[in-house]
Amino acid sequence: MTVTSPTRTTKEIHKDLPADLSASIAVFLIALPLSLGIALATGAPLQAGLVAAAVGGIVAGRLGGAPLQVSGPAAGLTVVTAELIQHYGWRTTCAITVLAGLCQLGLAALRTARSALMVSPAIVHGMLAGIGVTIALAQLHIVLGGTPQSNAVANVLGLPGQLADLHPVALGISVLTLIVLLGWPRLPGRVGRGLRKVPAALAAVATATTVATLAGLSLPRVDLPSWRSHALPELPEGPVLGLIAAVLTITLVGSVESLLSAVATDKLIASERRTGYRPPRADLNRELRGQGAANIVSGALGGLPVTGVAVRSVANVKSGAVSRKSAMLHGFWVLLAAGLLVPVLDLIPLAALAALVMAVGVQMVSITHLRSVTRHREILVYGTTIVAVVLGGVLEGVAIGIAVAVALALHRLARTRITVEQQNDGVHRVRARGQLTFLAVPRLSRVLNQIPHEGHAVIELDGSFMDHAAYETLHDWQDSHLAHGGSLEVTGRAGSSARLPGTTSADGSDVFDVFDGAGKADGADAGGPAVGNHHADRSRRAPQRGVHQCCRPWTPWQNHCDHRPSGARTVTASAAAKAAAVATEAEAEAAAEQAASPAPRRRGAGQLASGISAFQRDTAPHVRDELARLAREGQRPSQLFLTCADSRLVTSMITASGPGDLFTVRNVGNLVPLPGAESTDDSVAAAIEYAVDVLKVDSITVCGHSGCGAMQALLSSAPGAPMTPLRRWLKHGLPSLERMASRHRAWARISGRLPADAVEQLCLTNVVQQLEHLRAHESVARRLAEGTLELHGMYFHVGEAQAYLLSEGEDFFDCRVFDSVGQHA
Repeated sequence: MTVTSPTRTTKEIHKDLPADLSASIAVFLIALPLSLGIALATGAPLQAGLVAAAVGGIVAGRLGGAPLQVSGPAAGLTVVTAELIQHYGWRTTCAITVLAGLCQLGLAALRTARSALMVSPAIVHGMLAGIGVTIALAQLHIVLGGTPQSNAVANVLGLPGQLADLHPVALGISVLTLIVLLGWPRLPGRVGRGLRKVPAALAAVATATTVATLAGLSLPRVDLPSWRSHALPELPEGPVLGLIAAVLTITLVGSVESLLSAVATDKLIASERRTGYRPPRADLNRELRGQGAANIVSGALGGLPVTGVAVRSVANVKSGAVSRKSAMLHGFWVLLAAGLLVPVLDLIPLAALAALVMAVGVQMVSITHLRSVTRHREILVYGTTIVAVVLGGVLEGVAIGIAVAVALALHRLARTRITVEQQNDGVHRVRARGQLTFLAVPRLSRVLNQIPHEGHAVIELDGSFMDHAAYETLHDWQDSHLAHGGSLEVTGRAGSSARLPGTTSADGSDVFDVFDGAGKADGADAGGPAVGNHHADRSRRAPQRGVHQCCRPWTPWQNHCDHRPSGARTVTASAAAKAAAVATEAEAEAAAEQAASPAPRRRGAGQLASGISAFQRDTAPHVRDELARLAREGQRPSQLFLTCADSRLVTSMITASGPGDLFTVRNVGNLVPLPGAESTDDSVAAAIEYAVDVLKVDSITVCGHSGCGAMQALLSSAPGAPMTPLRRWLKHGLPSLERMASRHRAWARISGRLPADAVEQLCLTNVVQQLEHLRAHESVARRLAEGTLELHGMYFHVGEAQAYLLSEGEDFFDCRVFDSVGQHA
């Protein structure tokens, strides 16, 4: 969904200029020392960093597709650029930058920007972390007063010698820079709040420079040669394949980093500003085109490669920028500084810049990213990519990371755990967890052959796919087991009853569908596996009382879904009897015509009776034993499930739960009134108290959903409207509305995208807010303090049939994130 800002008038544009001017100065103060530091880290002429910063601001800022993104030299390309300078020299590296820009223009013309985001986040984060480690190791030598080696391994091996030959002056300036850099954001009090408006990077370098100058310390400093001797690109020289690999590396790393930064900037804007105050969302293909143009110009002018920089973009947004003029002005300020502030810049100690860049490198190993990949079980991909980038280089590291990610995905697809357990009553229970493919056939056959011929076996298939080899193995064993007098029960997930396709039922009729305990068909839906091509042969399937494929007996949908062709005519038995009983031929024809008219769909009591009849006929036989057990033992639900009364939410369906699993509370808007609130409803509080104190549930889930009518009513409610029971109830949702409008409260979003509109944003925020209301209830607070209760947030997108769970903590932009739940969660 594309969100555009309202058309802005000329007056509004001029009104926004002061905000852009202020933001551009803040970004300039951050970009100036970082640009010099990155140039120092790559081994390029220091002016190259200033050229790239100016070009990134002016060219990429004007032509790019992310209005508030700031581009320039970035730490992510430091290692790549340093390697190119060592292999080909600086002037050839500039030509490679121009060629990389041309490649980016080609990719933008092919509209492939979104494809760059297909790379696994674990690989991208691992690549950036590996680059950060390499940068930190190299700059550590300068911090200690020496010079970095050619690669990370050499830098590690050279550390003992460097530590034995310390340069106290350089080390002291570096330590001072780091102390100011880390301590500046934590300055207390009103004075500290005023000082914190100056960027920490500028404050650190300025402090170190002032101390070194006033103390008259002798140490290497910035040396900006005359612009007249500035080196420009030359035609590339070297092996063709090596040059192609270099161009592709700059293109790949620069494009991915720029596009990820653009997406992150969009998320930050959405969390910081109301809808009417947001610039247009990023056009990623245009952004890639702008980055390509900037790299062409930067390389042609002897500058470093340009990419979108997340740190500067965040500062731009936080400083109140409203248009692309902020990034362009920042580039103009860098250009002025490069021409007018050379004497001042020449006073900066190289050790201060090295300490600044080393800190940036360390920060690239993000704890947030580490937690994220660990939660998604991709730590192996992340760690392998880091090691490969540090030891082999960026391109090699990314290639190895992709290979490991593919291997891990194949391993998860092929991994199947098959166990057999003999229970006290002599029943042998075989559990197959995962996909049943030909790779699992030897283990499956070995386990099945351990079951005695005359015994009763329960086969539990917990997977979504079964290929032909596994099907034949299981089917042949079943025939043999039954022929020897044994008995067999095949179940899906959670013990739901099932049959294998093509097997014979007790009455001797062929059955070709897999059914769960409520009669649900198709293995993947029933919790059992879908079977190769057997499900495709629908001509062999036994008819199911004329029920349409989407309307299985377990659903109430068949009572109101009319799948008959538009011209179909149904003759009911009573109408046919009436036609046969009439005296004259004319009357008979008229009655028959009336009888052949389409029968109206049942509504109200008729629909209810039809649904009850279907339950008694198709579902009750399967669940009668379980319900009888629950009647004897009483209910022991594992969780309280609080959700909306919306008819589209079928709690047992979206949670794959059955009788006795959930203690469910439903109301309009899935609201939890605060204790003691005005117009409070004790029914919800009573249910919470009963579930927590009497039933001793282990968890409470608050589930919102897309398109919630209650949230729409909250957004559109007019002040002063007469109070009705519905309006009084919706007052309990006002804190959610206030939370969404507040800039000081954690915002909520779905992982991987922004909310589609204000209604979805409020639906997500409401779940977070109602969880806070839950914590205010005495019984819940007590169990939480004891550590015996968990609270969960859930969001169900009705149109996508996709569930999302609220993750722990907040992301980089202080947002609460709902992660999608896949088939193998």
